[in-house]
Amino acid sequence: MRIAVLSDVHGNLPALEAVLEDAASRQVDAYVVLGDHVSGAVDPAGCAARLMGLDATIIRGNHDRWAVDNSLRGAGSSDRFSHGRLSPEQLAWLAGLPPTARLGEDVFLCHGTPDNDEKAWLDTFYSGRTSTLPSLEQVAREADGISAEVILCGHTHIARTLRLPDGRLIANPGSVGMQLVRGTPDAHYAVIEKVLHGWRTELIGVPYDTEAAARRAEENGFPGWAEAIRFGWAGPETLD
Repeated sequence: MRIAVLSDVHGNLPALEAVLEDAASRQVDAYVVLGDHVSGAVDPAGCAARLMGLDATIIRGNHDRWAVDNSLRGAGSSDRFSHGRLSPEQLAWLAGLPPTARLGEDVFLCHGTPDNDEKAWLDTFYSGRTSTLPSLEQVAREADGISAEVILCGHTHIARTLRLPDGRLIANPGSVGMQLVRGTPDAHYAVIEKVLHGWRTELIGVPYDTEAAARRAEENGFPGWAEAIRFGWAGPETLD
């Protein structure tokens, strides 16, 4: 089975459409989406509509909670903007998404870590332009009790795969819709596939019309988002 793994769309519909087109060309069998779907400056409602119509296993992220309830600690301007653009049906869909899920017995889905959608897992969050891989003990501790062969996470926007000593694969596909400090504006996702000796991972970057997405962000009053979308060099401090 070939599975397309998407995360952190952040309301960027042109990036989402580019990734879905690329995944379809690779003849994937299933889609999973790991949260933070709509909070962003481009087209939150368009992303919600596209994902609601997609035959996929979808979970929520921290920004999905914040887009539904702007009074929660952590909610920012992109969450408030997205809330105002979503229909009641879209907000209800977002509120009803589970925090974790499984695809069969082999694949476990979470946003941050299995127990915390705000916690970075495979990388620390950025300090200036730097992120670091935590120790093996730190990474493995978060996977305690998860028996799946593959554990998928998002949240950091940094694509990475690693294997624990017991053979379990942990993979972060990176972000579909918002690139930060990595120097690439391309939309990122992953394809995983079970082969003879285990699970194989492809980390994929897809070019798309970043200029159109950036102009939309500017029109919506988010110049910092536009800069990040155009070039992928900006830091998270520029977004709100």
